[in-house]
Amino acid sequence: MTGTLDRGDAPAGRTRTRPAMTGTLAGTGVLVRLALRRDRWLLPLWILGFALIAYSTAAAGAELYPDEPSRVAAATALNATASMVALFGRIYDPASLGALSLIKYTAFMTAILAVLMVILTIRHTRGDEESGRLELLGGGRLGRDAPLVSALAISFATSILTGLLSAAALSLGGLPGPGSLAFGLGWAATGMAYSAVAALAAQLTASARAATGLSIGVIAVTYGMRAVGDLAEPGPSVWSWLSPIGWNQQVRAYAGDHWWVLSLPLALCAVLVPAAFVLRAQRDLGAGLRDERPGPARGQLSGVLGLAVRLQYRVLLAWCVAFVLFGVVIGSLVGNVADFLSSPGAQDLMRALGGPRALTDAFLAAEISIMGVIAAAYGISAANHLRSEETAGHTEALLGTATTRLRWASSHYAVALAGVALLQLLTGLSIGIGAASAVNDGELVPRSLVAALAQIPAAWVLTSAALAVFGWLPRLTGAVWVLLLGLIALGEFGVLWNAPEWLMELSPFRHTPLLPVDAEGIPALAALTITAALLGALGYAGWRRRDLAA
Repeated sequence: MTGTLDRGDAPAGRTRTRPAMTGTLAGTGVLVRLALRRDRWLLPLWILGFALIAYSTAAAGAELYPDEPSRVAAATALNATASMVALFGRIYDPASLGALSLIKYTAFMTAILAVLMVILTIRHTRGDEESGRLELLGGGRLGRDAPLVSALAISFATSILTGLLSAAALSLGGLPGPGSLAFGLGWAATGMAYSAVAALAAQLTASARAATGLSIGVIAVTYGMRAVGDLAEPGPSVWSWLSPIGWNQQVRAYAGDHWWVLSLPLALCAVLVPAAFVLRAQRDLGAGLRDERPGPARGQLSGVLGLAVRLQYRVLLAWCVAFVLFGVVIGSLVGNVADFLSSPGAQDLMRALGGPRALTDAFLAAEISIMGVIAAAYGISAANHLRSEETAGHTEALLGTATTRLRWASSHYAVALAGVALLQLLTGLSIGIGAASAVNDGELVPRSLVAALAQIPAAWVLTSAALAVFGWLPRLTGAVWVLLLGLIALGEFGVLWNAPEWLMELSPFRHTPLLPVDAEGIPALAALTITAALLGALGYAGWRRRDLAA
């Protein structure tokens, strides 16, 4: 009998097999490609942003500390100030330019990188489960472990690329190559460690928000453990060795390059990653090992505003606690500011500026400005909750009732604006109380409070920008984070980059009055408030006209 063979048929006596897409890892490659496509703008910007910051810091360090005596003097002052050691850690080689220049980035920037890796890992694990994306994809050939493997592959690769490019940038900035590589690999290994923490948290909780909160809580606790360990004499104590951030410090880049310490975060990954897979096998899709506690049988919500408050108050409460604790620590540093200006020339400069009060104002103004930028980050996050509610399908259900579009959008927008104001209120009080206790000057409380409240309009501008993007280009809401990072980089390194003045003036934070705040700053604050209102109106206009987007 003769006939034609189908494409998949094989002649008699020959068995043609194809690699079957079966098993728990089936579809991993597809998920990796899908995730990379979704984050095709976000990931490169993150990686290049860290590398650019590394290069700028290395280049600026050579200008700030041109010789060994200046480096030793600055490092000695830093190590002698307990509050600075608690924030940033110790400098283990006072004569090293790299160790001094990167003191803020060994611990603090490492924590920022850890937060980004947590967000990335949760986004592609628990976040996709919560949105229903994985349930939809699971209808095809998708293995149980494929989402977790793909998420860890992307976060690990991002950490490694960030570390390697940052190491290259540090070398280009003039720092020694071996120390630069040690520093970059420290960033990479720490990012991987906290990605593993996030992978484990995604199995324990039943929502992306809870998993993110748990992971960031681990970052905060380990950062505090590192601070306690670094404060010990002669230090570091065992507390630093219990923290992945502390491990990154003990790599001691540019101060001996202890390469073996890099094995510790890798060992942590070797423990947490298998544990995450074991826990994943013991739960259902969309569920967590720790179930969410059910609410009361009878609700007490008064409307969409009450719903928005209910959805966001826990996150806001966590931000408030962090702001108060950090504010008190920052305020307590005031008593040690003058210790950094011990040379005769620096003392003459301090007297020319107006004495210790001017120096205190300058320090508090700088720290309050940083808190204002962080408050803007909360505002963006809270405003972007509009988009997450829309993609989850909750908005469509609410708009099917008597709720109007404007009322619904206004509820989350109002929570975001009020949250920014509350955070800055707490900032002013906590920093003021901490500073007043440190130098026994009660006048610092109202001065700090006014300066902190003056930061609100600038943060509102970024919050309103998030609403404007949501109204017109909802798929690009993540771009507001890129805008914030760009403004931070511009404010930090704009002078070093010789950025044009008109570009510097685009930042709303540049127009915020600093200490001492007086009547001359009112026009700028009014202009920022009007700008925020116009951006909000623009967002409302777009939201009223466009269709709901998936």
